[in-house]
Amino acid sequence: MKFGLLYEMQRPYGDDEEIDWNLLYRETLDQCELADKVGFDNLWFVEHHFLYGFSGSPCPEVMFGALSQRTKNIRIGFGVSILPNHHPVRIAERAAMVDQLTNGRVEFGTGRSNAYEQMGQGIDPRETRDRWDEAINMIPQIWQSEGEFSWEGKFWNVPSRRILPKPFQKPHPRMYLACTQTESFRLAAQKGIGVLSSASYAVDILAEHVKVYRDAIKDADPVGAEINDFWGNNVHSFCGKDDQEAKELCADSMKTFFGPDKPYIQGRINAYEELLEAWGGVPENLKADFGRWLRQSDDAHKEQAAEAGISLDSGPGAARAAVAQLDANVLADRGVIIAGNPESCIKTIKTYEDIGVDQVMLIMQTETIPHERVMESIELYGKEVIPAFSKAKAGV
Repeated sequence: MKFGLLYEMQRPYGDDEEIDWNLLYRETLDQCELADKVGFDNLWFVEHHFLYGFSGSPCPEVMFGALSQRTKNIRIGFGVSILPNHHPVRIAERAAMVDQLTNGRVEFGTGRSNAYEQMGQGIDPRETRDRWDEAINMIPQIWQSEGEFSWEGKFWNVPSRRILPKPFQKPHPRMYLACTQTESFRLAAQKGIGVLSSASYAVDILAEHVKVYRDAIKDADPVGAEINDFWGNNVHSFCGKDDQEAKELCADSMKTFFGPDKPYIQGRINAYEELLEAWGGVPENLKADFGRWLRQSDDAHKEQAAEAGISLDSGPGAARAAVAQLDANVLADRGVIIAGNPESCIKTIKTYEDIGVDQVMLIMQTETIPHERVMESIELYGKEVIPAFSKAKAGV
């Protein structure tokens, strides 16, 4: 098992406060430097735009420049680069330059993002699948081109030009796709690229998705020089000395991350039903309490729900209420979060390892967990969690 940290770049701030961007970026660099020292394998940074409070990472390549000089061993991942938003030549140049600065430590993740961000940059959401497809075929060819490169496509045309620099890694960095559902897992397999699973799942449910990908990649027609069958999985995590306190802190962090005001929840009628299904369903003890509101959104039910303090505006009220009621121990037992003391974290990570996940991409830095606690968690991982898997691999 390998270990990564995934960054949206968030930090706690009050309702009437402006985000301290300078402090956010300095804290992030300190966390990454510590992760490198204690033995983490990867850093992953998202690319998001316009999402105040949710993500402070519109141009991760800038962070990568700093990290190339402040880290020595840890690999640096585009997690992910939004291909439809940029000219493929510019993406290929940026990734290659970071790869040179880091002496070949780049992992290249790709994705399409969402309509809100796409339209903010003048991109037609209906075209993003085709734009991604053209770019993912184009970029590895740029990296491997000798002499001049040219391209004639649906969205981009490049006259004969010498595109520089080329990546440090030969033939090129490994490529990935951010995936949230079966269709995207199959697409990654078809293209012969790795998976960055960006949805939260109970381990039992995740196992089915991993199997779909592993079976499908046997018939890959790779867009790059080699097939990459690596599976990285996003998961909220916090490791602390107090087992229950760490689980509660992590559960609260994840529920806030998926709160009704968040960009990936707003406007999605069935958002909380989808989350409940991915997290293993409604526990038996909650079904009786919330069953009468399942899939109900008429005025009468809205009034009843309002009296009970539940809003139906962001999807079925029972689902949203059940998400709020899922306790930290249920989430930890199902593997939806990796949290607790080192022993608990090790136990959960082994369940990910058993189903074929290659790396857990841990989300620790959020708007509810202060920097000092994130540093504590990173350090505990380095001292007690990561060594448990290193020893197992070595047969100790």
